[in-house]
Amino acid sequence: MAALRKRDPRPEARISRSFGWLTALGAVLVLCGLFGLAYTAFATLTSVLLFGWLLLIGGFVGLLHAVQSRDTNFFWLALVVAALNLAAGVVVIRRPDGTAAALTMFAALLFLTGGVFRLFGGLVVRGPQTVSTVLQGAVGILLGVLVLANWPESSRYVLGFFFSLMLLFDGLGLMAGGIGGRRVVGMVTDARAEAEAQGEARRESVAGPGPESAAPAGVPNDPMVEHSTKQEQDDRNRSPE
Repeated sequence: MAALRKRDPRPEARISRSFGWLTALGAVLVLCGLFGLAYTAFATLTSVLLFGWLLLIGGFVGLLHAVQSRDTNFFWLALVVAALNLAAGVVVIRRPDGTAAALTMFAALLFLTGGVFRLFGGLVVRGPQTVSTVLQGAVGILLGVLVLANWPESSRYVLGFFFSLMLLFDGLGLMAGGIGGRRVVGMVTDARAEAEAQGEARRESVAGPGPESAAPAGVPNDPMVEHSTKQEQDDRNRSPE
Protein backbone atom coordinates (compact mmCIF):
# COMPACT_ATOMS: atom_id res chain seq x y z
CA MET A 1 0.00 0.00 0.00
CA ALA A 2 2.83 2.37 0.87
CA ALA A 3 4.57 1.49 -2.40
CA LEU A 4 1.45 2.29 -4.41
CA ARG A 5 0.98 5.57 -2.54
CA LYS A 6 4.63 6.48 -3.14
CA ARG A 7 4.45 5.58 -6.83
CA ASP A 8 1.37 7.70 -7.54
CA PRO A 9 0.49 9.99 -4.63
CA ARG A 10 -2.03 12.14 -6.51
CA PRO A 11 -5.38 10.70 -7.60
CA GLU A 12 -5.62 13.43 -10.24
CA ALA A 13 -2.61 11.93 -12.02
CA ARG A 14 -4.28 8.52 -12.26
CA ILE A 15 -7.52 10.03 -13.53
CA SER A 16 -5.70 12.17 -16.08
CA ARG A 17 -3.72 9.13 -17.25
CA SER A 18 -6.95 7.17 -17.66
CA PHE A 19 -8.44 9.94 -19.78
CA GLY A 20 -5.23 9.93 -21.80
CA TRP A 21 -5.62 6.22 -22.55
CA LEU A 22 -9.26 6.89 -23.49
CA THR A 23 -8.12 9.56 -25.94
CA ALA A 24 -5.52 7.19 -27.41
CA LEU A 25 -8.16 4.48 -27.88
CA GLY A 26 -10.41 7.00 -29.62
CA ALA A 27 -7.57 7.99 -31.95
CA VAL A 28 -6.99 4.33 -32.85
CA LEU A 29 -10.70 3.86 -33.62
CA VAL A 30 -10.70 7.01 -35.77
CA LEU A 31 -7.72 5.72 -37.75
CA CYS A 32 -9.41 2.34 -38.21
CA GLY A 33 -12.60 4.06 -39.34
CA LEU A 34 -10.76 6.19 -41.89
CA PHE A 35 -8.90 3.13 -43.15
CA GLY A 36 -12.18 1.25 -43.46
CA LEU A 37 -13.79 4.09 -45.41
CA ALA A 38 -10.84 4.04 -47.80
CA TYR A 39 -10.99 0.23 -48.21
CA THR A 40 -14.64 -0.70 -47.77
CA ALA A 41 -14.24 -4.21 -49.22
CA PHE A 42 -11.59 -5.07 -46.64
CA ALA A 43 -13.75 -3.52 -43.91
CA THR A 44 -16.72 -5.61 -45.02
CA LEU A 45 -14.70 -8.83 -44.91
CA THR A 46 -13.27 -7.88 -41.52
CA SER A 47 -16.67 -7.10 -40.04
CA VAL A 48 -18.16 -10.37 -41.32
CA LEU A 49 -15.28 -12.45 -39.96
CA LEU A 50 -15.50 -10.62 -36.65
CA PHE A 51 -19.20 -11.40 -36.54
CA GLY A 52 -18.46 -15.07 -37.20
CA TRP A 53 -15.84 -15.32 -34.46
CA LEU A 54 -18.20 -13.63 -32.03
CA LEU A 55 -20.83 -16.24 -32.85
CA LEU A 56 -18.28 -19.03 -32.27
CA ILE A 57 -17.17 -17.59 -28.92
CA GLY A 58 -20.78 -17.10 -27.87
CA GLY A 59 -21.55 -20.68 -28.86
CA PHE A 60 -18.70 -22.10 -26.78
CA VAL A 61 -19.69 -19.97 -23.79
CA GLY A 62 -23.31 -21.07 -24.19
CA LEU A 63 -22.23 -24.70 -24.41
CA LEU A 64 -20.27 -24.41 -21.17
CA HIS A 65 -23.25 -22.76 -19.53
CA ALA A 66 -25.52 -25.56 -20.77
CA VAL A 67 -23.19 -28.20 -19.35
CA GLN A 68 -23.14 -26.42 -15.99
CA SER A 69 -26.95 -26.21 -15.94
CA ARG A 70 -27.60 -29.78 -17.13
CA ASP A 71 -29.70 -30.49 -14.03
CA THR A 72 -32.14 -27.66 -14.74
CA ASN A 73 -35.11 -27.33 -17.07
CA PHE A 74 -33.24 -24.94 -19.37
CA PHE A 75 -30.54 -27.42 -20.35
CA TRP A 76 -31.94 -28.37 -23.75
CA LEU A 77 -32.82 -24.79 -24.66
CA ALA A 78 -29.32 -23.59 -23.79
CA LEU A 79 -27.82 -26.52 -25.69
CA VAL A 80 -29.86 -25.77 -28.84
CA VAL A 81 -28.97 -22.06 -28.73
CA ALA A 82 -25.27 -22.87 -28.30
CA ALA A 83 -25.37 -25.34 -31.18
CA LEU A 84 -27.05 -22.77 -33.45
CA ASN A 85 -24.44 -20.16 -32.56
CA LEU A 86 -21.62 -22.60 -33.28
CA ALA A 87 -23.13 -23.65 -36.60
CA ALA A 88 -23.79 -20.04 -37.65
CA GLY A 89 -20.25 -19.03 -36.69
CA VAL A 90 -18.75 -21.85 -38.79
CA VAL A 91 -20.91 -20.93 -41.80
CA VAL A 92 -20.07 -17.22 -41.53
CA ILE A 93 -16.33 -17.87 -41.30
CA ARG A 94 -16.32 -20.39 -44.17
CA ARG A 95 -18.61 -18.35 -46.46
CA PRO A 96 -17.96 -14.65 -45.76
CA ASP A 97 -19.12 -13.51 -49.22
CA GLY A 98 -22.51 -15.20 -48.97
CA THR A 99 -22.90 -13.98 -45.40
CA ALA A 100 -22.13 -10.40 -46.47
CA ALA A 101 -24.75 -10.65 -49.23
CA ALA A 102 -27.36 -12.01 -46.83
CA LEU A 103 -26.63 -9.40 -44.18
CA THR A 104 -26.74 -6.65 -46.80
CA MET A 105 -30.15 -7.84 -47.97
CA PHE A 106 -31.35 -7.93 -44.39
CA ALA A 107 -30.03 -4.40 -43.77
CA ALA A 108 -31.75 -3.10 -46.91
CA LEU A 109 -35.07 -4.61 -45.85
CA LEU A 110 -34.66 -3.03 -42.42
CA PHE A 111 -34.01 0.35 -44.04
CA LEU A 112 -37.11 -0.02 -46.21
CA THR A 113 -39.50 -1.16 -43.51
CA GLY A 114 -38.20 1.33 -40.95
CA GLY A 115 -38.38 4.15 -43.49
CA VAL A 116 -41.94 3.29 -44.51
CA PHE A 117 -43.14 3.16 -40.90
CA ARG A 118 -41.41 6.44 -40.04
CA LEU A 119 -42.75 8.16 -43.14
CA PHE A 120 -46.37 7.16 -42.69
CA GLY A 121 -46.17 7.60 -38.92
CA GLY A 122 -44.88 11.13 -39.31
CA LEU A 123 -47.60 11.98 -41.85
CA VAL A 124 -50.45 10.46 -39.84
CA VAL A 125 -49.41 11.53 -36.33
CA ARG A 126 -48.62 15.24 -36.52
CA GLY A 127 -46.40 16.68 -33.83
CA PRO A 128 -43.37 18.88 -33.17
CA GLN A 129 -41.04 16.24 -34.68
CA THR A 130 -43.05 15.55 -37.82
CA VAL A 131 -40.52 17.03 -40.21
CA SER A 132 -37.56 15.13 -38.75
CA THR A 133 -39.53 11.86 -38.65
CA VAL A 134 -40.64 12.22 -42.27
CA LEU A 135 -37.09 13.10 -43.30
CA GLN A 136 -35.68 10.05 -41.53
CA GLY A 137 -38.28 7.84 -43.19
CA ALA A 138 -37.47 9.20 -46.64
CA VAL A 139 -33.74 8.71 -46.09
CA GLY A 140 -34.32 5.13 -44.89
CA ILE A 141 -36.43 4.29 -47.94
CA LEU A 142 -33.81 5.85 -50.25
CA LEU A 143 -31.00 3.85 -48.65
CA GLY A 144 -32.98 0.61 -48.87
CA VAL A 145 -33.79 1.19 -52.55
CA LEU A 146 -30.18 2.06 -53.41
CA VAL A 147 -28.81 -1.01 -51.63
CA LEU A 148 -31.36 -3.36 -53.23
CA ALA A 149 -30.84 -1.84 -56.68
CA ASN A 150 -27.13 -2.74 -56.65
CA TRP A 151 -27.44 -6.03 -54.78
CA PRO A 152 -25.39 -8.29 -54.60
CA GLU A 153 -22.58 -5.97 -55.73
CA SER A 154 -23.49 -3.58 -52.92
CA SER A 155 -22.73 -6.29 -50.36
CA ARG A 156 -19.03 -5.68 -50.95
CA TYR A 157 -19.02 -2.20 -49.48
CA VAL A 158 -22.28 -1.53 -47.59
CA LEU A 159 -21.40 -3.38 -44.39
CA GLY A 160 -17.85 -2.10 -44.40
CA PHE A 161 -19.02 1.46 -44.97
CA PHE A 162 -21.42 1.44 -42.02
CA PHE A 163 -18.95 -0.46 -39.83
CA SER A 164 -16.24 2.13 -40.59
CA LEU A 165 -18.65 4.98 -39.87
CA MET A 166 -19.45 3.42 -36.52
CA LEU A 167 -15.74 3.16 -35.66
CA LEU A 168 -15.14 6.73 -36.77
CA PHE A 169 -17.92 8.29 -34.71
CA ASP A 170 -17.19 6.11 -31.67
CA GLY A 171 -13.56 7.14 -31.85
CA LEU A 172 -14.44 10.82 -32.11
CA GLY A 173 -16.73 10.47 -29.10
CA LEU A 174 -14.00 8.79 -27.05
CA MET A 175 -11.47 11.43 -28.04
CA ALA A 176 -13.85 14.24 -27.10
CA GLY A 177 -14.58 12.59 -23.75
CA GLY A 178 -10.90 12.00 -23.00
CA ILE A 179 -9.78 15.52 -23.91
CA GLY A 180 -12.67 17.09 -22.00
CA GLY A 181 -12.00 14.89 -18.99
CA ARG A 182 -8.32 15.87 -18.90
CA ARG A 183 -9.28 19.54 -19.06
CA VAL A 184 -11.68 19.12 -16.16
CA VAL A 185 -9.02 17.32 -14.12
CA GLY A 186 -6.55 20.12 -14.88
CA MET A 187 -9.04 22.77 -13.78
CA VAL A 188 -9.73 20.88 -10.53
CA THR A 189 -5.99 20.49 -9.88
CA ASP A 190 -5.32 24.19 -10.46
CA ALA A 191 -8.22 25.19 -8.21
CA ARG A 192 -6.96 22.89 -5.44
CA ALA A 193 -3.42 24.25 -5.71
CA GLU A 194 -4.70 27.83 -5.55
CA ALA A 195 -6.84 27.02 -2.52
CA GLU A 196 -3.87 25.40 -0.76
CA ALA A 197 -1.69 28.45 -1.50
CA GLN A 198 -4.34 30.80 -0.11
CA GLY A 199 -4.72 28.65 3.01
CA GLU A 200 -0.97 28.65 3.57
CA ALA A 201 -0.80 32.44 3.21
CA ARG A 202 -3.71 32.83 5.63
CA ARG A 203 -2.02 30.60 8.23
CA GLU A 204 1.22 32.57 7.94
CA SER A 205 -0.63 35.89 8.41
CA VAL A 206 -2.42 34.55 11.54
CA ALA A 207 0.80 33.15 13.06
CA GLY A 208 2.59 36.52 12.76
CA PRO A 209 6.20 37.24 11.84
CA GLY A 210 8.68 34.53 12.58
CA PRO A 211 12.16 34.73 13.99
CA GLU A 212 13.45 35.54 10.53
CA SER A 213 11.71 38.93 10.65
CA ALA A 214 13.37 39.98 13.98
CA ALA A 215 16.15 42.57 13.97
CA PRO A 216 19.56 40.96 13.55
CA ALA A 217 21.95 41.01 16.44
CA GLY A 218 25.12 43.08 16.41
CA VAL A 219 23.62 46.12 14.70
CA PRO A 220 25.09 49.36 16.15
CA ASN A 221 22.73 51.56 18.16
CA ASP A 222 21.48 54.91 17.01
CA PRO A 223 23.68 57.80 18.45
CA MET A 224 20.63 59.95 19.24
CA VAL A 225 19.04 57.15 21.23
CA GLU A 226 22.30 56.47 23.07
CA HIS A 227 22.72 60.22 24.00
CA SER A 228 19.12 60.43 25.26
CA THR A 229 19.61 57.36 27.44
CA LYS A 230 22.84 58.76 28.97
CA GLN A 231 21.16 62.11 29.76
CA GLU A 232 18.28 60.33 31.53
CA GLN A 233 20.75 58.41 33.70
CA ASP A 234 22.59 61.69 34.68
CA ASP A 235 19.28 63.30 35.64
CA ARG A 236 18.40 60.37 37.89
CA ASN A 237 21.82 60.55 39.61
CA ARG A 238 21.49 64.30 40.34
CA SER A 239 18.04 64.02 41.83
CA PRO A 240 17.96 63.81 45.71
CA GLU A 241 17.40 60.46 47.23
